[in-house]
Amino acid sequence: MQHDPRPAVEIEATAAVEPEDAVEPQPEDAAAPPVVAVDWPRFLGPTADGKSPETGILTDWGETGPPVVWHRKLGESYGIGTVSRGRYYQFDRFGDRAVLNCLDAETGEPLWEFGYPSHYVDRYNYNGGPRCSPIVDGDRVYLFGVAGMLHCVSTGDGDGHEPGELLWKVDTAERFGVVQNFFGVGASPVVEADLLIVMVGGSPPDSEEIARYDFRMLKGNGSGVVAFDKLTGEVKYAITDELASYATPRLATIAGRRWCFVFARGGLLGFEPASGEVDFHYPWRSTLLESVNAATPVVVGDEVLITETYGPGSSLLKVRPGGYDVVWSDPPGRDKAMQSHWATPIYHDGHLYGCSGRHRRNAELRCIEWKTGRVVWSQPGLKRTSLLYVDGHFVCLSEDGVLRLVRVTPEAYTEVARCVLREPGDHTDIALGAAAAIAASERPPLLEYPCWAAPILSHGLMYVRGGGRVVCVRLGRPYNEQTGGARSR
Repeated sequence: MQHDPRPAVEIEATAAVEPEDAVEPQPEDAAAPPVVAVDWPRFLGPTADGKSPETGILTDWGETGPPVVWHRKLGESYGIGTVSRGRYYQFDRFGDRAVLNCLDAETGEPLWEFGYPSHYVDRYNYNGGPRCSPIVDGDRVYLFGVAGMLHCVSTGDGDGHEPGELLWKVDTAERFGVVQNFFGVGASPVVEADLLIVMVGGSPPDSEEIARYDFRMLKGNGSGVVAFDKLTGEVKYAITDELASYATPRLATIAGRRWCFVFARGGLLGFEPASGEVDFHYPWRSTLLESVNAATPVVVGDEVLITETYGPGSSLLKVRPGGYDVVWSDPPGRDKAMQSHWATPIYHDGHLYGCSGRHRRNAELRCIEWKTGRVVWSQPGLKRTSLLYVDGHFVCLSEDGVLRLVRVTPEAYTEVARCVLREPGDHTDIALGAAAAIAASERPPLLEYPCWAAPILSHGLMYVRGGGRVVCVRLGRPYNEQTGGARSR
């Protein structure tokens, strides 16, 4: 069984987060791995691949699942939050304001907020809230709103700035001429050294009128990807005529060189992130007009996998400076290895696991061989799902709110636990009196459709969200029991 070639890095419980591609879970046969507890400061976590290095999770969930620590109503949005220094950051829309709420990660208590006006209207009747997750980098939080407003806000940890203080902002839609994408802006930015790399995808003047008649005629203006100085908002470079997609850029180190992979509307772009020098563009998009690329590229060693659900499916490339070789690609027709919609699949030990299928009725959780694309097993009937890897298991969230714990193995789909999160056990029916406790199965479910964001994990606490609510549960041992001390903030 092939193991991930990237070296594992041991992280202390209170250490700063390492670069995105530096942390890997311990191999399953490693002897007594040290306790690891990390922040989750960006989309797809500390290693940008949906994998947590934490261990010691609860596997006996009972009827109502892991213990609920807190839950909170949300505004309009689709994205999950991020966790840094004991704070949970959630980006939503309330009325005509987009709002970043900073909460205590362990209690859900509000600490501070930052907001700005938002008047976005979705053309396909989806809600008008943010799709992107907040990105926390040191003492700054970066927000990329559904209408293209880019903000940098202080966490309050740096000298001279108050929590929630605006440091800089850029209206990317106005500055770069972005014509509204199908569902607005949905690709979270990434931080590389002193740069904030953003998929923008602007078009020449008068393009709005052109797009009204035929969206396929829309062209780029060289702002497909824009790198900003993360401290000032100054533009450092802009590259490619590509238009924006919903797949977050992926940073990686390959053979000692830094790369950024952007799965844009028309295909995969590989470039050097410090300079913006482009190595290649690999076309990969459905011929359907109303189609998008949404899953983040998966990087293993010098290989990059891209996957979409509307047409061509998946392709694995072996990349090198200046070019690539195709290892395998899904053939034309219906027989595809993996057709990921919005949920990024996860690599583990020579196999790729993820949800394949565009619709609820045909979606399957699949395991495929990384090197060949051969389907090893497939589990239908779960609806569309999103995954979090932790401690040899997947936490699998179905869009209807059902949580499953699945053992990570290429042998077969192996379900360890299943639950519907419900109001905690002290919930009572006031009309019947405090003594009339409601049975667990009759308590209101906490997660409602659509549950489209993958769960996240930080310091033993797992955060999951559905339509209008985020729920924090205890998946691992309490932080103090793991480390013998309090978490630094």
